[in-house]
Amino acid sequence: MSERIERTAIIPPEQAGQRFDRALAAIFPQYSRSRLQAWLKSGAITVDAAVPRAKDAVCGGEQVCLSVLLEEEGTVVPEPIALRILYEDESLLVIDKPPSLIVHPGAGHAGGTLQNALLHYDPRLAGLPRAGIVHRLDRGTSGLMVVARNLTSHKLLVEQLQARSVKRDYLALVSAVVTSGGRVAAAIGRHRWDRTRMAVRGDGRAAVTHFRVVERFAAHTLLRCSLETGRTHQIRVHMAWLRQPIVGDPVYGGRSRLPKGASKEFIAALSGFRRQALHAMELRLVHPATGQAVGWYTPLPADYAHLLEVLRDCR
Repeated sequence: MSERIERTAIIPPEQAGQRFDRALAAIFPQYSRSRLQAWLKSGAITVDAAVPRAKDAVCGGEQVCLSVLLEEEGTVVPEPIALRILYEDESLLVIDKPPSLIVHPGAGHAGGTLQNALLHYDPRLAGLPRAGIVHRLDRGTSGLMVVARNLTSHKLLVEQLQARSVKRDYLALVSAVVTSGGRVAAAIGRHRWDRTRMAVRGDGRAAVTHFRVVERFAAHTLLRCSLETGRTHQIRVHMAWLRQPIVGDPVYGGRSRLPKGASKEFIAALSGFRRQALHAMELRLVHPATGQAVGWYTPLPADYAHLLEVLRDCR
């Protein structure tokens, strides 16, 4: 489903002498500057019926007209996949993603993703980048995600993520007995020879994870991890780098750690947990429409909760 946007505005006199693209960003703050520049190049924005260049200076007092048809992006097909929606309004959706659901289509999984499901739930999302998805969770990670429902919300949510003001807390079960919490500040980049993996690298992008102990077991620890940045696989990479990898992690987890005298039930529960024990339990941000601080919480999925119960029984 396509959507047409029609807007008009007058450039204020005090903006005289500014570049046109900067003036546009000031009078249409609900849209990103890069998007406005793209619309300008396409001829969708006119000034006094003419199409200026981004670098042209404005005089002040010109009438700006924006008329653009938001076309559907890509070839992602809507699919009737059930979603657990914790909250929705005209600006955003908050989704509780199950561990089995992949976020975006990619190699080996062209369909059956969260993006396919969102396009079926709300066809208008086809006019937004990646159907409004502004951040992601790895396959195997469960929990909270926020989705933008219009361009203004998309821009403001992305800005919050870039400013590190969106707060995301996770529960991570690690294969180590951790004595205290801490802070990991270690840059992350692509692994030097395995490009499907990430690694701590001096030339990577800055990455900061905070963690504290929630519960200790015989050979494992449940941590609450908070993201200051949002790099690919960040918590998984940082915990593995600290030699306390996340239980069940198929990429960074290594061998399962068993305490002395582990029961058959314990061994079965641990070996049967075939995904990373990582759950995005809490999400806090500023609502893009109201400006109010809002937040959501979701409990552990059944398989993760069962694993913790087995660990408690075997202490």
